[in-house]
Amino acid sequence: MEIFDVAIVGGGPAGSSCAAFCALAGLRTLVLERERFPREKVCGDCLNPSCWPVLECLGLTKRVWDLQHSKLTSVEFVAIDGHKVIVPLPSGDDCELSIKRSLFDELLLRRARELGAQVRGETTVTAVAHEEAWKIVTASGETFRARILIGADGRNSTVARLRNLLPRPARKRVALQAHIPLPLNFGARIVLQFLQEGYSGQAPVNETELNLCLVGRPSTISRLRQWAQRQFEIPTDQPWRTITPLTRASVPCAHENLLFIGDAARVVEPFTGEGIYYALRSGELASGAIAKIISGKDRQLALREFARASAEMYWGRLWINRLARAAVLSPRIGSLFVRAARINPSILKLLTMKIVRSSPVG
Repeated sequence: MEIFDVAIVGGGPAGSSCAAFCALAGLRTLVLERERFPREKVCGDCLNPSCWPVLECLGLTKRVWDLQHSKLTSVEFVAIDGHKVIVPLPSGDDCELSIKRSLFDELLLRRARELGAQVRGETTVTAVAHEEAWKIVTASGETFRARILIGADGRNSTVARLRNLLPRPARKRVALQAHIPLPLNFGARIVLQFLQEGYSGQAPVNETELNLCLVGRPSTISRLRQWAQRQFEIPTDQPWRTITPLTRASVPCAHENLLFIGDAARVVEPFTGEGIYYALRSGELASGAIAKIISGKDRQLALREFARASAEMYWGRLWINRLARAAVLSPRIGSLFVRAARINPSILKLLTMKIVRSSPVG
């Protein structure tokens, strides 16, 4: 039986970027993805400028721009009482785009395949065991073996659960997401709106569709949906995608022959829209560690360097995320923050620029 250098469970942005970088390094790479692509995901669909250096390394910059998208020019924060603060976003090539995940994720996975990774779609992992190598068993009864295993399978990671590493969710909240007809004169803006029941994120993803996200507690999510139906004239039979939990404690990203990346490692508050960047960058960082280990370099040193680089990826950003999370857990507090920012707009401008600044890669 063929033994892969690395098997990656999950073909989203984290798993696909890791697979692409591993293939670029000449590693025998396998991706096992549960779903059939293309598919949508509960997501704000936004790529902030931090993503561009990673995409450039994968030779995908032009191909991303060629996808249907919207180039976003501003963020509009709306308090419960309707007060607004508008913050401009970077322009030019170093900008923020919104792209449907069905298009973006399929492009990334296709790129991994082009570079030499073997990709198995519609494949559900049911068991993993570590012997001399990892043994990975699927629902269809197939068995694969790999020297290193990567969990890139999201916040409810099957790999983490099978290894008894999946923590309990920090606080139960529910997210709903749908693509609806773009309202007339909506513009090229992101709207982050605080409501009594939770919050809503809105962004156009092309010339005709709006990504609409709702986040609330189980007790309030139905009222949020009713608000959206009135606000955007959505029919009551509108289909919604859903996900829970939104946050949970992190899983240590580096183990002996097992690494976790993207949401499988750490789930951050989606209000700041940085999830895709964390996924892409953590995939790249993991590939570097894997290449060192496979080439015979010091395993423990490679794992420590990966864990340190993963932590550094969040430094300078997580405090903003925690502030946002506190605001959205109590929309009244968030609304007070927006009203304060009307007096001193530099507050929200500073936070927005910290989030959307481009990050170096290397």
